[in-house]
Amino acid sequence: MFTDDTLKGRTALITGGGSGIGLEIATHYARVGASVMLVGRNEDRIEAAVKAITAEGGKAAAWRADVRNYDELQAAIQGTVERFGGLDILINNAAGNFVCPTAELSPRGWKTVIDIDLNGTFHGCHAAYPYLKQSPHGGTIISIITMLGITGWPGAAHCAAAKAGILSLSRTLAVEWGPDKIRVNTISPGPIGDTEGVRRMYIETGRGELEARKTALGRFGRKSEIANAAIYLASDLAGYVTGENLIVDGGRWLKYVAA
Repeated sequence: MFTDDTLKGRTALITGGGSGIGLEIATHYARVGASVMLVGRNEDRIEAAVKAITAEGGKAAAWRADVRNYDELQAAIQGTVERFGGLDILINNAAGNFVCPTAELSPRGWKTVIDIDLNGTFHGCHAAYPYLKQSPHGGTIISIITMLGITGWPGAAHCAAAKAGILSLSRTLAVEWGPDKIRVNTISPGPIGDTEGVRRMYIETGRGELEARKTALGRFGRKSEIANAAIYLASDLAGYVTGENLIVDGGRWLKYVAA
């Protein structure tokens, strides 16, 4: 069980922090003592998220930026340092995804997802590096990916390629930046029931029960379970963990392997 000071004195920047898993991580980080900067393209959404976090007594701020634009993201990181006095944790969560057979996928559609997911993650890591290596706690980078980056998935070549790139980038940085006391890991969530994506793809189409049974645990995950994984990886409890992909999918991928 985490305590209200597990991440006390640390500052985290979360891209895609205005909704879904990003907002859940930001909310839970604030509850365990971290100051959080929420970054996103929708200013109204991230401002509303900040209000909700501060209403609980958390420390939070918002910064509008598009991760595809290096200068905008760099400004957000610098603004975080100016606001909170440093940067200890970077959460790369911003993502774009849609289902489309590869033969029907336009070059523009491919580029959009690669730009948001892979290039956006590189932008964040690169811009944050000078500050993360100054963290008295040791810097931490956590990127939210999926098992698509390992297994591939029909109709999601663009997403799978982007996530595979993030995984490879993360493992490379874990080695390159380890001497700077920066740990770099990824989290691969399975189907998370209280997210818009699962609701739209599975629940509203009547496939919810079927898809839930595809996990070893027989249920969808919860956003809070991903947030808990992100707290662990950012905390001193994971001080010797780097270059890892933490799979939080209820055993879904193992069921496919076993089958």
